[in-house]
Amino acid sequence: MPPLNIAWVRSQFPALNEKVDGKPAVFFDAPGGTQVPQRVIDAMSEYLTRSNSNSHGAFLTSRRTDEIIAEAHVAAADLLGCHPEEIVFGPNMTTLTFGISRAIGREIQPGDEIVVTYLDHDADVAPWRALEEQGAVIRVVDMRLDDCTLDMDSFRRQLSPRTKLVATGYASNAVGTINDVQTIVREAHRVGAMAFVDAVHYAPHGPIDVQALDCDFLACSAYKFFGPHLGVLYGKSEHLKRLRPYKVRPASDEIPWRWETGTQNHEGLAGLIAALEYLDELGRRYPSESAPKPEEGRQGRRQALLNAMQTVQRYERWMAEHLVLGLLEIPQLQFYGIRESVRFDCRTPTVSIRLGEAHPRAIAEYLGQNGIFVWDGNYYALSVTERLGVEETGGMVRIGLVHYNTVPEIDRLLDTLRRYPR
Repeated sequence: MPPLNIAWVRSQFPALNEKVDGKPAVFFDAPGGTQVPQRVIDAMSEYLTRSNSNSHGAFLTSRRTDEIIAEAHVAAADLLGCHPEEIVFGPNMTTLTFGISRAIGREIQPGDEIVVTYLDHDADVAPWRALEEQGAVIRVVDMRLDDCTLDMDSFRRQLSPRTKLVATGYASNAVGTINDVQTIVREAHRVGAMAFVDAVHYAPHGPIDVQALDCDFLACSAYKFFGPHLGVLYGKSEHLKRLRPYKVRPASDEIPWRWETGTQNHEGLAGLIAALEYLDELGRRYPSESAPKPEEGRQGRRQALLNAMQTVQRYERWMAEHLVLGLLEIPQLQFYGIRESVRFDCRTPTVSIRLGEAHPRAIAEYLGQNGIFVWDGNYYALSVTERLGVEETGGMVRIGLVHYNTVPEIDRLLDTLRRYPR
């Protein structure tokens, strides 16, 4: 087991004290949104108590709000490895992606091509398909059905001199596959296209470095990495300055403000800062063996956040091996995605299954009655369930682990699934 004091981790999340019929609830629903540390709840309450105001006012609470907005941009930049002016906040990743796609649509000419994939959440498909109204041609990268990975040969076939943008997920929210985003970005740039990366599912599972990745845009959601409901978008400053957003006339023309339409979720920004403070502490408590000890200041926080996500990654891989091995031993269980432990660097601890002829909702209800929370359906990854041929029969059951979960919880899930009435 990788070094991680799971008792300390779980003590930070008050929701984990929930019980169902006197037994602790098991939260395997993280891909739909993680639980939050107590400090996130406290920070949001503190904001609403002492700083609740709109921005840019000539009085105390407004100045406090301005400080929180500025600090949230800095904190998110430290998470992703970019400049604060390259961070844009919004209600969620979907809304931010539609905003960017609409602005890019101003430059789209009939016949220009946009590449999407069968493996993505629809929030990284529908905003680009909407540009068909502008005359864009949408090309789709196929997925391999045997292991639910992107078909990279298919990807290369979709590229052409007319390609203007490639949209791909960092990791699949349905089956956990981690894509070769570095190659995808590099190949997109080779044909002169921009690269948009949906990192919503990947963000709570591993470190992100947008500079090393060299993507043009990357989006994630704070409520998927232990924060409140809030969308986060990284955009290269050159694009955020060049593209023309749809905004109200009095709004600033400076970045990132020109992209943050309307009043922001200020209490959510306070909660985001607190969520990253939690990860900062995690990274300082459990430093990477190969990395320097984090110092104070922004550089130290960036290192601590990298440490935290590397520690999380190791711990979750250890849990994923236990989960997948146990699932594969259950009779009549259909498993979707990468299953060989030697390839687990290419997956998150999120798996989707079916069990015999049982409807996925019936399995989810059965697990829920036993205090185990999982999702069923398509989880908005509609292209995945359609491509796998399971959409019309209820999709799949999704089990999603994060670093506050434990092996005993996995054993409880496996035992409950074995007892499911056939």
